[in-house]
Amino acid sequence: MSAHRQLTGAQPGFGNRISHSHRRTSRRFDPNIQKKRYWLAGEGRHVRLTLSAKAVKTIDAIGIEAAVARIRARGEKV
Repeated sequence: MSAHRQLTGAQPGFGNRISHSHRRTSRRFDPNIQKKRYWLAGEGRHVRLTLSAKAVKTIDAIGIEAAVARIRARGEKV
């Protein structure tokens, strides 16, 4: 599964692991990606979105219709 959020478009961050001896190796910070299905009343169908846990809370606050409008404004297919 791609570590990319459909609502916000955020991608993984990169940094370093630092050991006890202070050697640095590369690491990746992935967002908490979940697949969630929502009922889109305006279109009479379900949509399955790839979201982070934070984006799920955003949809709870703004509503699914507004969230789908934002995703489509970014040029992604829903």
